Amino acid sequence: MESLNIIVSKALRALKPPDDLTVTEWADKYRRLSPEASAEPGPWRTSRTPYLKEIMDAFSDPNVRHIVFVSASQIGKSEMENNIIGYIIDQDPGSILFIHPTNTDAMEYSKLRIAPMVRDTPALTRRIATPKSRDSGNTIMQKTYPGGILTLTGATEAHNLASKPIRYVLGDERDRWTTNAGNEGDPWELAMARQITFYNAKAVEVSTPTIKGASAIEAAFYTGTQERWCVQCPACGEFHNITFSDMRYEHDTTVRGTKKTFHVKDVYYVCPECGAVAYEQEMKRQPAKWIAEAPEAYQNGVRSFWLNTFVSPWLSWEKIILKYLEARGDIRKMQVVYNTLFGELWEDRGGLEDEDTYMGRRETYDAELPDGVLVLTCGVDTQDDRLEYEVVGYGLHNETWGIRRGQIMGRPDNPETWETLDDIVDHVYRFSSGKGLRVSLTLVDEGGHFTQDVRLQCMQRIGKKVFACKGFFGDRPYTQPPKQMKIVVNGKYIGMCWQYQIGVDAGKQNIMDNMRVQTPGSRYCHFPLNDDRGYGYSFFVGLLSEHLVYKEKNRHPWQWEKIPGHERNEPLDCRNYANAAFKILSPDMDAIFRRLNGKTEAGNGEARKAVATPQKKPQRRNLIDKYYDEW
Repeated sequence: MESLNIIVSKALRALKPPDDLTVTEWADKYRRLSPEASAEPGPWRTSRTPYLKEIMDAFSDPNVRHIVFVSASQIGKSEMENNIIGYIIDQDPGSILFIHPTNTDAMEYSKLRIAPMVRDTPALTRRIATPKSRDSGNTIMQKTYPGGILTLTGATEAHNLASKPIRYVLGDERDRWTTNAGNEGDPWELAMARQITFYNAKAVEVSTPTIKGASAIEAAFYTGTQERWCVQCPACGEFHNITFSDMRYEHDTTVRGTKKTFHVKDVYYVCPECGAVAYEQEMKRQPAKWIAEAPEAYQNGVRSFWLNTFVSPWLSWEKIILKYLEARGDIRKMQVVYNTLFGELWEDRGGLEDEDTYMGRRETYDAELPDGVLVLTCGVDTQDDRLEYEVVGYGLHNETWGIRRGQIMGRPDNPETWETLDDIVDHVYRFSSGKGLRVSLTLVDEGGHFTQDVRLQCMQRIGKKVFACKGFFGDRPYTQPPKQMKIVVNGKYIGMCWQYQIGVDAGKQNIMDNMRVQTPGSRYCHFPLNDDRGYGYSFFVGLLSEHLVYKEKNRHPWQWEKIPGHERNEPLDCRNYANAAFKILSPDMDAIFRRLNGKTEAGNGEARKAVATPQKKPQRRNLIDKYYDEW
């Protein structure tokens, strides 16, 4: 990094006229922080956040065309962006495109940060007209000044990203952007295309990191110098980036009812080089500098920086650790802590292991049904060319066993496809003792292109307790009482079938919670090692194919999305439907246990008799097979 500092210093001295200011010099001389946006209003002091100096001055370096800043919260990244904007307007005018995740974000940023900065910084007030009239050139989304226009927009607005030439492009919270601006492509690439005609164009992208492998700012970081803010150890003198893995702490826990309260007593840093212990105040007074892992990227004009909250002057280590303790056990809160405080990518799936680990956890079943299984259900996912299914066994205390999973090749409108499913549902699965169970209830996904065909086939199998289901996203109950739905085939009304509506988000969370259980017993998930059961590597890739992603501005901010490289999620859907079927069934497991281990074999119906009967019991004419069903 020393060589990179020397190169940068020489470049600035050679190319900067004597009277010109860098961004840092301009901010220290002219910038005033507004009371609406800062806990410390008044003159800007770079000495308060020394880690921002190198980043801001990189913008003043003519050799640098692209700056990437991966940033945790509460370290001053927004004020850094404001300093760059103020510098441009006052010192090196040109048109600016400032892109936010949405137009609402852009509007809020303009009102809460840009407008107060212009009002309270005289160097900007004299260049941007007051917003008194419609033609003043100062609106919420556009600020006109001599030599350019500041335009704020959302990443979803393709027309704003792909029209007029722009010299400066700033992107805020890149990891929250849409990946496709109005079906016109990647928003960042659309914005970059507007800089082609400028030899002195500059781009700055800033974001809190999110998910490893799916983070746009992570990918951009690795195209640059990859610099991290490193603090000198007071004992050995080596420089290291302070990370959560190097922190140690002690705390007390108070439990009142179901509420836990934590008190952090001691937090300290352990040097990874020499093992010496240092406390917060000492470390924050130590010399620090940016150290680059790829300094050669400077020759390509790209500098990238990564910073966490452990160096923030506003947030103490004690508060950071307290946030971590309060988030334990809740993967949603934990991801927020990792992204916004630790400044780290989220990749551990909330305690879930990877596919290889679950492959190694499989066990050999001595019979079709292991001891402990009391009830069987089946979940079926419908695809255009096949049905995918899983038969799942349930025991006491929600312990589960994967029994059989596979694919039935054939279109859902082909009766032969469903006859093969009958073989799965009607089969008597046997214990080593010879006793057996049949599937008590089956849910078949009616989504996709064959809704009416699925409903028709489920109506014909009402006696087998095969029901159609439909998944709904968002904050929905996992299961609800069934509804009667019309069946219309080739424009002709055929009859009615029962449909269960499933809150799939709640079901997925339940699956992931159960997968984290490590010890056989309550809620533990067993999987067979037997080759003929269908539980190979592709099953676990599909079962672990989705994760929760936080999208702050959405009505339901936590959403399940596919993990890159895990495009097939049918095993997850099948397990979700099978679990929903068990919840709908709501059997008396103790009674079944007594019967199964006594004189009654449940193979031909003891478990199946426990199926929940739909609330209405009409006598309905079946127009296909011309018989009456007592529902």
